[in-house]
Amino acid sequence: MSTLFLIILSILSSLVPLSFASNVHVNNPCRSYCGNITIDYPFALQYGCGHPGFRDLLFCMNDVLMFHISSGSYRVLEIDYAYQSVTIHEPHLSTCDTLVLGGKGNGFAVEQWRSPYFNPTADNVFMLIGCSAQSSLFQGFPGKHLPCRNVSGMGCEEYYGCPAWSLAGRGQMGSMFGSGPPECCAVAFEAIRAINLSKLDCEGYSSAYSLAPLRVDGPSEWSFGIRVKYSVQGNEFCRACEATGGTCGYGSNGIRQLCMCGDMNSTSNCDSVTSATDRRRGHGLVTVLTASSFSILAWI
Repeated sequence: MSTLFLIILSILSSLVPLSFASNVHVNNPCRSYCGNITIDYPFALQYGCGHPGFRDLLFCMNDVLMFHISSGSYRVLEIDYAYQSVTIHEPHLSTCDTLVLGGKGNGFAVEQWRSPYFNPTADNVFMLIGCSAQSSLFQGFPGKHLPCRNVSGMGCEEYYGCPAWSLAGRGQMGSMFGSGPPECCAVAFEAIRAINLSKLDCEGYSSAYSLAPLRVDGPSEWSFGIRVKYSVQGNEFCRACEATGGTCGYGSNGIRQLCMCGDMNSTSNCDSVTSATDRRRGHGLVTVLTASSFSILAWI
C-alpha cells in the first residue's frame, strides 16, 4: 500500500511544474485586414486595440480602408510600417489629368490632440489652386513675400505643364510681380500647418509626394495623394507588452494603454499577470494535493 501511495503522490506532484510553467501567449486578437491592407499596431479597426492616439481613425467599408480626421475622410492606398507612413487620397484632389474646383476638396487638417502623431511628410507638396488675393497665403499680396515655393523638386511651374490646366481653360495668370496672385501656389505643410480651402479662400488643391531617391521627369509621373508620416509616443510600453506575449491596446477611457494577455489585461506586461496567476494556481494546487494526499493516506 505504501508503494501505491508513493506512486499516486508522485503523479499528482508532477502536475505542479506544468501549472507553474504555463504562460500567457496568445495570438494577436487585434491584427486584421481590410481588402489587401494589413491593419497592425499602432492602427486598429476595433475599439480598445492599437495605440490610443490612433483610435477612431480607420474604418473598413466594403473592403475599402478609410482614414477619418477632422478635415474629412480619405481612402487609404497604403500603410508602410517600415517607413511609418500612410498614403491617402480623396476624389476631390486635383491631379495632372483633372482639376477639381469649387472648393470641394477636404484639404488636410488634424485635430489638435492628434497633431503629435500625424503630419504630411517633408517631401509632400500641396499646390493650392485659384486662391483669391485676399487669401492669408499671400498676406497682403503683392506687397509681401509669397510662401509659394518648390518642395522636393515639385511645384506649380512644373504643374502648369499638366493637361488638366488646358482642359479646364485655366492658365498661369498672375505672378509675384503682376497684378494678381498666381493660379497655383505650392507650399509645404509646415509652412501653414493646415490645408483648409474655405479659410484659405482657394478653389481647389493638389498634393503630390516624392519617393526619394527616385526622380521623375515631370508631373505626369508624380505620385498624387497625401503621404502622412506617423509617430508613436510611448512605444516602449508596447514593446515590453509584446515581448511577454501580449497585445497592445487601451482602456475604456480611450487614453490609458493596456497590455492584453488572453482573458486578462495588465498595466505593465503579461509577466505580471502570469506571476499573479501562477501564484493563485500554485496555491490552489498545493491545497488540492495536500487534501488528496491525506485522503489517500486515510484510505490506505
